[in-house]
Amino acid sequence: MPRVKRGIKARRRRNKVLKAAKGFRGGQSKLIKTASISVDRAGMYAYRDRRAKKRDFRKLWIIRINAAARENGLSYSRLMGGLHEAGIDLDRKLLAEMAVSDPAAFSEVANMVK
Repeated sequence: MPRVKRGIKARRRRNKVLKAAKGFRGGQSKLIKTASISVDRAGMYAYRDRRAKKRDFRKLWIIRINAAARENGLSYSRLMGGLHEAGIDLDRKLLAEMAVSDPAAFSEVANMVK
C-alpha cells in the first residue's frame, strides 16, 4: 500500500499559519515551526487582552470621573451613590466622555446629585 502524502492539505494548513504570522520578525514569519508557536502565543495574548482592555477602559473612566467630580466638590463614590439614589442612569463611559468634552453638563449632573 502506498504512503499517504498530505500534499495540498498540509500546504494549505501551513500557508494559513504563515499568513497569520505575516509581519512577525525573522524566522517567526518564514519558518513553519516558529511561526506556528508565535501565532499560538499571539492568539493567547489577544484572547487575554480582549478582556484586559475592558478593565483598562473602566479604570480610565473612573479616574476621569473622579477628577471631574472633585472639581465639583464631590468624591467619586459620593457622585456614583448620588446618581444611583437619584435614579439617573448614566454609565461610566458616558460620564467620562461628558467630563472631558462637556464639563458644564457634568457640573449640572454633579449639582443634581448634591
